[in-house]
Amino acid sequence: MTTTHSSQPDLSTETFSWGSIKWGVTADRFPGAPITVGEVVINPTKGHDIHTHPESDEVLHVIEGEGVQTVGDSREFAVKAGDSVYIPRGTEHSTFNTGWRQLRLIAIYSPGGAEAALQGAPDYRVIEPGAAPVWERAD
Repeated sequence: MTTTHSSQPDLSTETFSWGSIKWGVTADRFPGAPITVGEVVINPTKGHDIHTHPESDEVLHVIEGEGVQTVGDSREFAVKAGDSVYIPRGTEHSTFNTGWRQLRLIAIYSPGGAEAALQGAPDYRVIEPGAAPVWERAD
């Protein structure tokens, strides 16, 4: 029987200086899956640098928190829970958390595979399933 389900406790967590990601659907986990889906958590006052996904469109759906988003030549625009953002492949974009709580997003790549580029980030770390990231307070 083919596996068609993933559960958060069974997924590793990819961490960065700005937050973390759990990928629930990838072609590695579900062979032949044409998309990638994951939950992204951006910590307060953090964000990620402007970047592109040359081969994938991206959809971001905000499930909690608030922040600012750029897409292409757009100025920063506010995003909050319930908002969705479409980013065409090859378009520069960034996301930044402006709130006091975590900014939680669902990220979808179509076609999947763009998540592999994150593994080359200098602050990339993987935490095994079942272990929680520890965020340290700067004094």
